[in-house]
Amino acid sequence: MKLNRLDAIRSHLYSRGPTSINELARAMNASLATIRRDLAELEEAGTIDRLHGGARLAQGSSVEIDFDMREQQNIAEKRAIATAAYERIKPHGSVFLDAGTTVLQVANLLRIEPLACLVFTNGLRVAQELFNVPKARVNLIGGSLRNENASFVGPLAEQTLRSIYIETLMLGIGAIADDGMIYSIDSSEAQLNALMIERSSEHVILATAAKFGHRSTFAVGPIPKGATVITSVHLSEDWQNRIRDWGCELVLTQPNIAAPIPLGEVEAC
Repeated sequence: MKLNRLDAIRSHLYSRGPTSINELARAMNASLATIRRDLAELEEAGTIDRLHGGARLAQGSSVEIDFDMREQQNIAEKRAIATAAYERIKPHGSVFLDAGTTVLQVANLLRIEPLACLVFTNGLRVAQELFNVPKARVNLIGGSLRNENASFVGPLAEQTLRSIYIETLMLGIGAIADDGMIYSIDSSEAQLNALMIERSSEHVILATAAKFGHRSTFAVGPIPKGATVITSVHLSEDWQNRIRDWGCELVLTQPNIAAPIPLGEVEAC
């Protein structure tokens, strides 16, 4: 019962964001005293951060300020997309999680709800998120560290990718143009992303609605035929039809916008 409630609290904070103690008590059908004890236990385990009057998921260590700022942009949309992507991970299968901020939310969910799988990633933040997570066997590929995205790229990373083959790729994108071409802002990132696509069987594209209809500097390649594109209901109907016409599966998610913690609810933590 208690373990189920702790899991439920983690899932609630993941989907809703920072939440007041009163709201958690209502959602869990538990007393305030019980929720405070649960939060204290989760905080000690490093799963959550306590706030005045509430709690949020632990933020982890900061690697790069720009990355952290991008991580928090459209966070509800990214978490909804990640939840749908998480369901595509095959138990005991292999999955590559790229270094994007939306894919990072998949790693966050794997930490909350561990799943037995073999994970490869070029994302430093992804690897940090999955540190010491039970069931997940994590492999961080080497290479040159690109500080702007906390990612490993370059010849060593490409060499590692050529030596493996992955069942499922979770790929975040910088931009996707009207012709279906995927773009990245960095040449080495684009080259590595193209190789990720080549070295995987199933392709799951994770993108907020704002990424569609744009170009960036460096082309990754066309969106793979048969790929699964996970985005939000904010995507225009024209784009939805276009993606289906490309032979892709389209999954639309509904962001769960949480109400902020009321300023008056300041409780002892």
